[in-house]
Amino acid sequence: MLGRSGYRALPLGDFDRFQQSSFGFLSSQKGCLSPERGGVGTGADAPQSWPSCLCHGFISFLGFLLLLVTFPISGWFALKIVPTYERMIVFRLGRIRTPQGPGMVLLLPFIDSFQRVDLRTRAFSVPPCKLASKDGAVLSVGADVQFRIWDPVLSVMTVKDLNTATRMTAQNAMTKALLKRPLREIQMEKLRISDQLLLEINDVTRAWGLEVDRVELAVEAVLQPPQDSPGGPSLDSTLQQLALHFLAGGAPPPGPADTLEMVSEVELPVTQVGAGSSPKQPVAEGLLTALQPFLSEALVSQVGACYQFNVVLPSGTQSIYFLDLTTGQGKVGHGVPDGTPDVVVEMTEVDLRALLCRELRPLGAYMSGRLRVKGDLAVAMKLEAVLRALK
Repeated sequence: MLGRSGYRALPLGDFDRFQQSSFGFLSSQKGCLSPERGGVGTGADAPQSWPSCLCHGFISFLGFLLLLVTFPISGWFALKIVPTYERMIVFRLGRIRTPQGPGMVLLLPFIDSFQRVDLRTRAFSVPPCKLASKDGAVLSVGADVQFRIWDPVLSVMTVKDLNTATRMTAQNAMTKALLKRPLREIQMEKLRISDQLLLEINDVTRAWGLEVDRVELAVEAVLQPPQDSPGGPSLDSTLQQLALHFLAGGAPPPGPADTLEMVSEVELPVTQVGAGSSPKQPVAEGLLTALQPFLSEALVSQVGACYQFNVVLPSGTQSIYFLDLTTGQGKVGHGVPDGTPDVVVEMTEVDLRALLCRELRPLGAYMSGRLRVKGDLAVAMKLEAVLRALK
C-alpha cells in the first residue's frame, strides 16, 4: 500500500518465505552438501568446500547423536519454542542458517547458538535537541519513529545495536533537513518534512533489514525567534550614540535634545571623578549603565531572569556586572547580583559593545565562541528579547 509520501511498504507476511524449523539431520545440512547459490540473504557466507562440508557434517552428526543418546534430559535444553511474532537465527558452527520458526526449533548441543528477532513494530523517540533553522531561529525539535524488521538475517548480520543505529540515523536526518529550512516552513509543513525524513531514513535502514513505517516531527519550543532581515530595524540611535560616546571617551555627537539628556545622565559618575590623571570609567560599565532608563516592569515580566556579565577588559582584567530582571523594574550595576544569577555570561568588552549595537547577535556570538554561557542556554538567548525591548 502506498503512503502519502509515495513509499511502498513491505508486506507484513513477507516472512513466510523463510524455511520453517525441521528436526531432520539431513535438513539441517541443507546448503552444505548441496549449497544454495547466494546463501541466505545479502552478505551470506560463500559455499563451503567439500572438505569443510564433510567436517561440518561429521561434527553435526556427533552432536545429533549426543542429542539422541541423552534425549530425555537434553530435550529440555535442545527444544525451543518460537512464537509467531519472532524468528530464531541459528548459527551452526559459526555459519548462519535460514531463520527458524514459528513453532518448535531443535538445537544441537554445543554446536548451535541462536538469537531471537522480534518482528513486531517498535517505536522510539528522538530526544529533543536544539537546532538553528535557516533564518537563525533556535528551536527544540524531537521526533517519534516507528519501525519493524522485515529481514531477520540482515538485522543480525549487518548491525550490532539496531535501536541505537536507527535512532542516530533518524537524528542526523532530522538535523540535516531542518538546518535547510526557515522556522515558518518547519511549523507549517511538518507532515511533508516527516514524509521526506521517512524516505531518507529508509534509504539507510533498508540495507539493515529494517523498515521505518512512520516518522512524526515534534516542535517542542521556539527558544529564539528568527533573526531580522539584513534591511530590518536595528538598535535605536540613542544606544548607538551612547556606545560610540563611551568608546571614544569624548563629547557626544550632536543630536536631538532627548539624546543629550540621556548622555548627561550616564556621564554623572564620570564628572565626579577627580581631574588630572584619574582613570576613565570602563566602557563596559558605561554601556550597561546606559540600559537603566530602558528597564521596565513589562521587560521584567517578559524576561524574568538575572544575568551576570564577566567582561574581560583590554588590559586583561575582568570586571563583573549584573542585569537583574526578576523584580520591580529591574536594575543594572557593577558587581555580583544579590541572589544567584540564572546565567553567567563571559565576553570581551569589544563583543559587549558589538552586542548592544546589534552588530553581533547572541546566537551568533555563542556559536562562534565569543559568548560563553554558564547556565540555561534558553535563558541566555533571551538577551535578544532584551535588545529588542530597548528600541
